[in-house]
Amino acid sequence: MRSIAEKERILVVDDSPDTVDVIQRNLVSEGYIVFTAPGVTEAVKILQETPLELVVTDFKMPKISGIDLVRHVRENFRDTEVIMITGYPSVDTAVKAVKIGAEAYLPKPFTDEELLSTVRRALGKLALRKKGHEPPEAEFTAPHGIIGESKALRKVLVAINKVASSSATVLITGESGTGKELVARAIHYNSARASAPFVPVNCGGIPEGLLESELFGHVKGAFTGATGARAGFFHAAERGSLFLDEVSETSAYMQVKLLRALQEKEICMVGSSRPRQVDVRFLAATNKDLHTLVQSGVFREDLFYRLNVITIDIPPLRERVEDIVLVAGHFAARFAKEMGRPAPRFSDEALRVLRNYYWPGNVRELENVVQRLVVMTDDERIDVPELPSLMRFSALRRGGFDMTLAEMESEYIRNVLAGVNGNITRAAQILGIDRKTLRAKLKRTECST
Repeated sequence: MRSIAEKERILVVDDSPDTVDVIQRNLVSEGYIVFTAPGVTEAVKILQETPLELVVTDFKMPKISGIDLVRHVRENFRDTEVIMITGYPSVDTAVKAVKIGAEAYLPKPFTDEELLSTVRRALGKLALRKKGHEPPEAEFTAPHGIIGESKALRKVLVAINKVASSSATVLITGESGTGKELVARAIHYNSARASAPFVPVNCGGIPEGLLESELFGHVKGAFTGATGARAGFFHAAERGSLFLDEVSETSAYMQVKLLRALQEKEICMVGSSRPRQVDVRFLAATNKDLHTLVQSGVFREDLFYRLNVITIDIPPLRERVEDIVLVAGHFAARFAKEMGRPAPRFSDEALRVLRNYYWPGNVRELENVVQRLVVMTDDERIDVPELPSLMRFSALRRGGFDMTLAEMESEYIRNVLAGVNGNITRAAQILGIDRKTLRAKLKRTECST
């Protein structure tokens, strides 16, 4: 807990008493001094009377909007940062908020951790600006939820530190659930663009017919239903970073569009022939082998080389076993805190099972497992019987040197299948064989899928 002299003063402005109460409780629990106001008029009075380090304001409020408050703070209080929150998220709102001076844009609903991490970043930027310098390289630590001490993870952190100081395009590779977006965020928030937006886009989660408009924006009348002009994600990321997740899922048409944006640093809104220059850093991620997709003609070779300037490969959780206990403990403490209870301890045997499990879903799977354990377990200690059945199965694997090679292969196949819930395709990928070969092995060893 900070001393009285070190406590930052934060003003929370929202016409919803419930929202104010939640934000206030979270900030007070972290040691901040919190003022509240139900609207802009009251907020301006508090700003005039009290020095503040940060204003957290809602966007849509009666009479005077949060945008007006952001503008007022930027014009009158140089040493006060602003965070915009809203229950009506849109790219246009984000662009407008950032352009007039909001440090961050936080759409509702947000988690306690998202709120607190955004507040810390804003206050950190303010402190650095007052000092007049950026943090030295030696102060770089595992940021934004990247937890672990393994040699494999340290290599990733070193790579993040190096590429953050450049403007090069970065391709982040790794299996699903390894934390590719966390790495992208770490690069952005440790770069010279940290004060500008970080805009993540899930290319595989947006329908093909909408992706172009979402990325580049559109002008009025560009297509049926386009009743007005709308900015895209490129506009929202101006002077910041655009993170293209699952970039391998883009169509050939969109790959051409992205290639031009990377090459020329310019885009055209849908329905417009006028190009516009953009100042955006590109970060991309995929869980597939892009080089293989290039060879098969699915992914453009020229776009691959444009994206693949610097590659950071995130190791799967099974390749950094020494981090599993740390990550599990972190998640247990986080979920227990959310429930207002002490964090449960894992027994030595339960930890052994966690370390021996294959973790096909990586860190995301571990997070889900720990959350389920914290919610469903009443005891202060988590033991093997509380673990999911597929993990208990893997804990029974035989050891020593009394197994034949065929027996070891059969057992390994069973364990992989258990880890992926019987998914033949996923198991074949993990084993490095095709589905036909795997089915033949299953038939020989009489494994049940």
